[in-house]
Amino acid sequence: MERAIVLMGCAIGAGLALIAGIGPGIGEGYAAGKTVESIARQPEMKGELTSTMILGIALSETTGIYGFVTGLLLMFVCPRMFLGML
Repeated sequence: MERAIVLMGCAIGAGLALIAGIGPGIGEGYAAGKTVESIARQPEMKGELTSTMILGIALSETTGIYGFVTGLLLMFVCPRMFLGML
């Protein structure tokens, strides 16, 4: 019974952690769209806007990567660790 509860908790936690990839995807799309709008208004600022956009996208992507890594840990490492305690 305890084994099933541990596996269920790890599976639910992994699913919730992988949902974290939605936010960065929306944020990156929004940032890229606004950068394209800005470049269309002021083409001479293309280099500065692009470098700032890439930095912002890289920073927002880290939250998605953290969620992905957390989900993988919950799927593969966590069940073994907790089941070893039972």
